[in-house]
Amino acid sequence: MWRTLAGVVSGLLMLFVGSLAFNAASGQSHWPGPLDLVRVHPWWVLLLLIPVSLIGLWQAPRRDRGESPRAPMTYQLPPRNTDFTGRDATLRELRQRLTSADDVARLVVHGMGGVGKTQLAVEYAYRYLEKYRFVAFVHAENPDRVAGQFVSLAGELGLTEADFDQVIPRVYGKLVDRRPWLIIFDNGEQQDTLAHALPPGGLASNGHVIVTTRVRNWSRWAGLIDLDVFARHESVGLLTHRVPSLTAAVADRIAEELGDLPLALEQAAGHMDYNQTPPDDYLALVTSQLEEMVSLRAPGDLSAVKIAALWQLSVQRLQAERPQAVRLLRLCALLAPEPIPLDLFTRNAAILDVGAADRLMWDTTVGALAGLGLARRGDASLVVHRLVQATVRADMPQEVRTDARVQLCRALVASVPHDIHGDPDARPRWQELLPHVLTVTKDDPPAECAAETAVLLRLASEFFIQIGDYRMALRLCERALAIDESLEGRDAETGFDLITLAQIHRELHAPERARPLVERALALHESCLPANDPAIATDLATLARTLCLLGEHEAALPLAERALEIDEAAHGPDDPYVSFDLIALANVHVDLGNHEAALPLISRALRIREAVYAPDHLYIGYVLVFQAQVLHALNDPTAVDFARRGAQILQTRLGRTHAKTEDAFALVDRLR
Repeated sequence: MWRTLAGVVSGLLMLFVGSLAFNAASGQSHWPGPLDLVRVHPWWVLLLLIPVSLIGLWQAPRRDRGESPRAPMTYQLPPRNTDFTGRDATLRELRQRLTSADDVARLVVHGMGGVGKTQLAVEYAYRYLEKYRFVAFVHAENPDRVAGQFVSLAGELGLTEADFDQVIPRVYGKLVDRRPWLIIFDNGEQQDTLAHALPPGGLASNGHVIVTTRVRNWSRWAGLIDLDVFARHESVGLLTHRVPSLTAAVADRIAEELGDLPLALEQAAGHMDYNQTPPDDYLALVTSQLEEMVSLRAPGDLSAVKIAALWQLSVQRLQAERPQAVRLLRLCALLAPEPIPLDLFTRNAAILDVGAADRLMWDTTVGALAGLGLARRGDASLVVHRLVQATVRADMPQEVRTDARVQLCRALVASVPHDIHGDPDARPRWQELLPHVLTVTKDDPPAECAAETAVLLRLASEFFIQIGDYRMALRLCERALAIDESLEGRDAETGFDLITLAQIHRELHAPERARPLVERALALHESCLPANDPAIATDLATLARTLCLLGEHEAALPLAERALEIDEAAHGPDDPYVSFDLIALANVHVDLGNHEAALPLISRALRIREAVYAPDHLYIGYVLVFQAQVLHALNDPTAVDFARRGAQILQTRLGRTHAKTEDAFALVDRLR
């Protein structure tokens, strides 16, 4: 409205000025109709129109900003709980305390399991979403995974490649351009285990950090909010909102039995709503069930006892009516307490005997868990609370648990990308499935899935190599090797473990440890694979690079040449894998001082990559810089053009301050 009014008033001002000009030119003493008012009282009309026009112009952009706020960028933020109830005072306190700090504001939300810490933090993020330009949700239960999530977060912020050891400070440095920002660390343990991931002083300003935790030793680092169970009126409000037939009196008694624990109340409401259980009947049922549970075992954690009682109450009916839902929940109980992609099950229908082939059955199976409050459903994922998971695991017979783990291992092997370096979609898929792979493989495997466990451990190790976490990669790969060596008929897989382990030691600057591993891998593969298998080419190229690091360049040359021949025969002369062999061979020639032999190899690798990758791909940037170095050694003046183009690509993809970018621009300066 104000924009329209501003336009009308501006038009009248133009008419006013034009009319005065017409009057001066024509000498008219009378104007037609209402316009004669302008002739008689021109300055009064002008004084009226100017402020109205200014008000309209001032209000119009304010209104537009209110209607179309810039959408903030989010990372891993879970779906909003549309049934969220209560906690209004706590949310206001959270906002007030975060915004009252001058620098980075830090708050810890502490409480027992099931009290709703995560839901509070997520609700805060959505309620004040328009106040931030960037919101991230980091799963912090496993400290070893936090840095890996920051690697993915760096990619979201445009930091295509970041050194693993520097990725966290680089992310906070990048967030300077996205102030104000919010990062939620969910289920953080002791502060010491997360110290590396928290914002360093002076680097990131105008940001907010929320940590949810079950431990109390955070008070030295941040402000603390103790989150207790619901107040009784909040419990009654949740129950009566979810179950309209429930009276406040009965809701009060149910809340009393459940100790006002939000997670338990959610399950109670879900049970009554899903099963259409009369509230009085449910009250009698839950009262007797809880009494029986408490009498059977001394509760170390009363909240866990309550959740266990409600789980048993729900499973009795589910087992008879929807056994697939019980099986699905048991499978989910063995995975991480993080979003579980539903396609893990729909792509592997045998795991549940129901999947994509019967969409209605699948939808009702997932819906049963969500309806009973046992899980929270997203667009393409399912989240089961860690307290529910623990309860379900405690109730599972050992044979059922073993069978579930076997099925999960097989489903994960079928779901994770195996070509981690060549598949462009591998990294986001691995970020999605990694927490579940680590959870399923953390214990010694049953014999039925030992081979699958070893494969998952090695592939996870390769993923950690790609993001630069070599210490984590080393632990996983050593476990994979130990499992494969304990099994019969696993020579080829043992070779894959060895070559991966050798790559890790090479990256850790220990080529003397890598060499015997590569030599053993090559011997195993030559004994069980065809002579021209690409796996042997990988072994040869890895051994050649290792020997170069040890100064044995003459011995490395024939190995690199043979690796190139095998891959050319297996993949064709213009395959991207061939370009890596060409670069490896060129490096050997450079180490031998034979730049003339290296140049055509690099030029060919560049042609292959320019035909396959985008013009600003990192692989092209690396080759350009390498070619510039060789041309410079040959006193070719065109070297500066290659160096400049390569440096520009690295700056675009890595940022100006990345070490590789700085080296490339230093080369440009030298060549000038």
